Amino acid sequence: MKHLVLLGALLAATAAAAQPVQPMPTASMPVSDILASAPHRDISNVLITARVATPNGTSGFYRGTRFDQTGVITSLKLNGREFYGPWFDATAPEVLDYTYDASGQLVAGPDSAISGPVEEFAPIDFTPTPGSHFVKIGVGILYQPDSAPYDHYRHYKILDGGQRVTRITPRSSTFIQTVNDAGIAYVYTKTLELVPGRTQLVISHSLQNTGKTAINTTVYDHNFLRLKSGDDAIRISFPFPIAAADPPPDGLMRIWGNMLTYLRPMKPKERISFPVTGFGAGAQDYDFRVTDTSTGASVHVTGDQPLTRVNIFSIDKVQSVEPTIAIDLAPGREKRWTYRYTFTAPKS
Repeated sequence: MKHLVLLGALLAATAAAAQPVQPMPTASMPVSDILASAPHRDISNVLITARVATPNGTSGFYRGTRFDQTGVITSLKLNGREFYGPWFDATAPEVLDYTYDASGQLVAGPDSAISGPVEEFAPIDFTPTPGSHFVKIGVGILYQPDSAPYDHYRHYKILDGGQRVTRITPRSSTFIQTVNDAGIAYVYTKTLELVPGRTQLVISHSLQNTGKTAINTTVYDHNFLRLKSGDDAIRISFPFPIAAADPPPDGLMRIWGNMLTYLRPMKPKERISFPVTGFGAGAQDYDFRVTDTSTGASVHVTGDQPLTRVNIFSIDKVQSVEPTIAIDLAPGREKRWTYRYTFTAPKS
């Protein structure tokens, strides 16, 4: 039940902060400059080559406090086909989420300027009390400066990012974060591994509660997928019949049985975000496939945890299926979970 409250609070914050009205940024930094200067490691299993950004504070690729800062993929290619990469053109510190400048460039704020299959944990021990602090797994201990509710588009001061260790092999990247707060303490390990001889990426996690307080949170994967510009002819399929209480217009997307299909290209500045239902209580429903029906390129994603929510998000530059799972971890206990991504791309 606690994780449902946390999920509700995060969803309320998301709704309140969705596409805030904001002034046009006065200056921005091209994402190409950030990619050129940010530290990274390349991993490969011969079939797939991926570039993984390494956390590095204010000089890393991702510098925000919304998403888990570890294991950020800025490129993944199979047969010359790019699946991920930045969906924004530039960044500016004053932007919340994203906006557009006078030239039509998409400018992302620091807390949304990320790429690939990234994860966002709900805040732990957040209270709207000035001078208090709270925890986000994969980020650290954050400072709450005022009485405003939590807003994941807002940039929070990091009081302690924890102890971090990075381990690299030719096919994998492992990131370990150790945080010790007053009450909340954990060791979080995340590994990205390309499976030998297969077009598959495995993202495995371990969370050890080393503190004296239970850890109750949720985590979803945003899955910033750049399978096709405009998203037209994209089909998303699930192993269960789906329904949407607030679907997009019929001319944009068709929902039928267990599938969603984009019927036309999304227009510049057009945006959709809506939840789908129909999944059951078992982990077997953490299973979806996104296919570009015009080329046959696809990614098939499975997880080993039950779903608590699934959201669909799209703009013209990126498409996302966002599955959420719950984490309820007593002191001294450990939770492990894994996602598998299987990629398909015809040889060019």
